[in-house]
Amino acid sequence: MDIIFVADFFANQVLGGGELNNEELIEILISEGHQVQKINSTSVTAEYIQQNKNKKFIIANFAALRKDVIPEFYDLEYIIYEHDHKYLSTRNPGVFPDFKAPPEHITNLEFYQKAKAVLCQSKFHLDIAYLNTNLDNLVNLGGNIWDMDSLNFMREKANVDKSDTYAIMDSTIKHKNTGGAIRFCKVKKYNYNLIVSSTYKEFLSLMSTNKSLVFLPETPETLSRVVIEARMMNMGVITNKMIGAASEPWFALKGHELIDVIENKRVEIPNIVLEKLK
Repeated sequence: MDIIFVADFFANQVLGGGELNNEELIEILISEGHQVQKINSTSVTAEYIQQNKNKKFIIANFAALRKDVIPEFYDLEYIIYEHDHKYLSTRNPGVFPDFKAPPEHITNLEFYQKAKAVLCQSKFHLDIAYLNTNLDNLVNLGGNIWDMDSLNFMREKANVDKSDTYAIMDSTIKHKNTGGAIRFCKVKKYNYNLIVSSTYKEFLSLMSTNKSLVFLPETPETLSRVVIEARMMNMGVITNKMIGAASEPWFALKGHELIDVIENKRVEIPNIVLEKLK
């Protein structure tokens, strides 16, 4: 297939979970013989879309996509690879009771309706999307893609000795609620380590030596890579009902068993993407 991948940012620009997932998906598609061109949302014009109207489009995060160019996609073959909730003006269903937004907060609905499929990260993610949109083209991917190097690294870290301490991700993102996790540990009189690192592998290494991760996000996490990483490294997890991964049947697994399941997503997810683009 000749595919164009649209996203606000790519992994060489922003090192977020969505960007890492997208990058690995692109690499897998290319390795299978497909042509994939990357373009930032801000660079997409009506002229560009018309010039490439015979190609397939994967549209990931598109907050920066100009509103006037969105209708240009309607007659084309595209899927939306949803990482959050861009059918909401807030991108965050957590600000509404039971995650149900009033009608005036629903946006981009026709863009979602005309997609060949809207790919969701977990059953939790899909359920919230359906509650707000009634879309009939929602598909649950049931996970994320990690690169093999990271998975093999976590296989090693699954076997390291755990100290009687609790890991807290030291995030500056408010809704990740680092302060809430610290308060929780103080009330429980748990010894905790704030995990700060300059590299991804260093972060995993520092986290893996603790017996559990404490993560209490204030907004719904469509999946939560950090929680899955903790489980893959044989850690316990103390969290709340905001974690998409917890809605998946494999979430009861940990260590190498879970890594095997997640490794298989490297086959399953690209296959779903290609099937929906046909």
